[in-house]
Amino acid sequence: MANHGSNNSGQCPVMHGSLTSGNQSNTDWWPNSLNLDILHQHDTKTSPLPRDFNYRNALKTLDVQALKDDIKALLTDSQSWWPADWGHYGGLMIRMAWHSAGSYRIEDGRGGDATGNQRFAPLNSWPDNANLDKARRLLWPIKKKYGNKISWADLILLTGTLAYESMGLKTFGFSFGREDIWHPEKDTYWGSEKEWLAPSGSEGTRYSDGRELENPLAAVMMGLIYVNPEGVDGNPDPLKTAVDMRETFARMAMNDEETVALTAGGHTVGKCHGNGNPDNLSPEPEGADIEEQGLGWNNHKTRGIGRDAVTSGIEGAWTTNPTQWDNGYFTLLFKYEWESRKSPAGAWQWEPIDIAEEDKPVDVEDPSIRHNPIMTDADMALKMDPTYRKIAERFYNDPELFADTFARAWFKLTHRDLGPKSRYFGPDVPQETLIWQDPVPAGNSDYDVDALKQAIANTELTPAEMIATAWDSARTFRQSDARGGANGARIRLAPQKDWPGNEPQRLDRVLSVLTPLASEHGVSIADTIVLAGNVGLEKAIQAAGYDIKVPFTPGRGDATQDETDVDAFAVLEPVADGFRNWQKEHYAVKPEELLLDRTQLMGLTAPEMTVLIGGMRVLGTNHNNTAHGVFTDREGALTNDFFVNLTDMSYQWKPTGRNSYDIVERDSGSVKWTATRVDLVFGSNSILRSYAEFYAQDDNKEQFVHDFVSAWNKVMNADRFDV
Repeated sequence: MANHGSNNSGQCPVMHGSLTSGNQSNTDWWPNSLNLDILHQHDTKTSPLPRDFNYRNALKTLDVQALKDDIKALLTDSQSWWPADWGHYGGLMIRMAWHSAGSYRIEDGRGGDATGNQRFAPLNSWPDNANLDKARRLLWPIKKKYGNKISWADLILLTGTLAYESMGLKTFGFSFGREDIWHPEKDTYWGSEKEWLAPSGSEGTRYSDGRELENPLAAVMMGLIYVNPEGVDGNPDPLKTAVDMRETFARMAMNDEETVALTAGGHTVGKCHGNGNPDNLSPEPEGADIEEQGLGWNNHKTRGIGRDAVTSGIEGAWTTNPTQWDNGYFTLLFKYEWESRKSPAGAWQWEPIDIAEEDKPVDVEDPSIRHNPIMTDADMALKMDPTYRKIAERFYNDPELFADTFARAWFKLTHRDLGPKSRYFGPDVPQETLIWQDPVPAGNSDYDVDALKQAIANTELTPAEMIATAWDSARTFRQSDARGGANGARIRLAPQKDWPGNEPQRLDRVLSVLTPLASEHGVSIADTIVLAGNVGLEKAIQAAGYDIKVPFTPGRGDATQDETDVDAFAVLEPVADGFRNWQKEHYAVKPEELLLDRTQLMGLTAPEMTVLIGGMRVLGTNHNNTAHGVFTDREGALTNDFFVNLTDMSYQWKPTGRNSYDIVERDSGSVKWTATRVDLVFGSNSILRSYAEFYAQDDNKEQFVHDFVSAWNKVMNADRFDV
């Protein structure tokens, strides 16, 4: 008789993933299986806040001036466990805020600090974020004091902004309103490298031939916020670094002028740390021992604080007065010639030749000692790249222009992923409206909705045309940076009106009918497009035998072409939309994975994705009227036929191409329908099949309609931050 468990007396019976030796997860066993985790992030169960907690209401009770006073007092209250350079934490707090916001990339809107995700892995343990764990711990007493009235996301960026104010910069403004997450954004794609700071030629590099950076990435290496401060792949060459900077900052939504201002302004204060042996540092926070209590990069072998701290490995300050906002950065950059040298930690940096003693910054602990200032390869790029140099010289000769340009660029950096101005909150929100905020004029909500509905219903537009147009208008919304959506009706403007995914000819035909109606009824085209989609949907619901109204919230406005940054909006173009069974071209990524990405950006759950797919298919809204996935003989009626026939075992499924399948009757062998991978994944993936079977049940026919209407309404109103 076997002695079950005789060797496991101390083993926990509950499996704990990677913490249990030999325990394989589902993705380890079946790595090619579709992983739906990206749709399950930030479940309400991860949050300790009460279910009825409203952050905006909590902000209304915040004593903003008291908070500011406490933060500014903290900036000069040096702590022995992590002393402030020159007695001022400004440089450290600015770096924390910069690196928190600077992970934003415009391509998919992910990254940034709209969620306070710097607290979690992998960001909390990136090499480029070394010792920012200390900055957050220094802030903890303030977070503890003000509690739920201030999120970590807001606190981090506010502290960086106030640090600049405390050192003499007139900032442009600040908005509260960022809500914290309580779990890592583990499914954000940061690159395929298998090691930190992997050079370009290594396995899984993010660069293709010709040094073309992989989309949607912005940083040049795994673990960096933007470019390598030592040079491309750690080799000093400012002109090559300038190429990386231009691409990286463009992917952070910054132009050349903003790039120069941010680089110079970010380095006007504070210093780099590399006066020690990096081999003496303990692991990063996520890899540190339990007694480190979430702190990383600690030095338990030699002194590792103050002047002896090691962070980037580069050592020194950029300016003569690193705790003052001034024009000293450009003064030193252009006054002296610079040469590349190695820091005490072995990192490449640039140091001036024959610098005057009075131009050297003093030691962070002993003002009687002076050290050489330093520049990174990115700093030298501002001097050597012809375009950057012209901008830098203009700033050098006009300090007020530099200060204003930087203040605006800093505001953009720290607010780019907060979304439209309607989401801003607080006493320091600037009055000026900026084009990168995607402005939309206020719309009219006081009109006869029923009269407009009837006028739309009396047109010759088909339900499918109206539904597809409303969907295309709304599907651009992405929760990552709160951009896109139906509000503004930018689907009628460049560049969106010409996107292939929007079927320009069909779009033009629909708009030619709806635009005069909007004018006649004194309402926005944006409202009219969405209301037309609802009209078409209600007709489809009636055709299915139900009397269910689709909710509508009026008040959308119409943006103008002048209020639309064409280049900035180009990145919102969908490369695929599984909901309309379309993709622009073939990609290495599977169609069903592209569907998950679109679904997550739109803020939808897996059940909402499922019900929308099933409904959109039977409504006949496929791109260019293709028949793939239209598993119904009642096209145009909002029925659950897609799920009924997908789960019907009287059919077989046979591949006919790279992304095409025939649905064949087992008895006759005749082709009944055709499908794509996006259709069939709802039958093959065990989780999605469970949802498909739910909606295929006889007792859930009406539930399906209700759930589709709910999900549809969520999509149509995803960008309505004004209501």
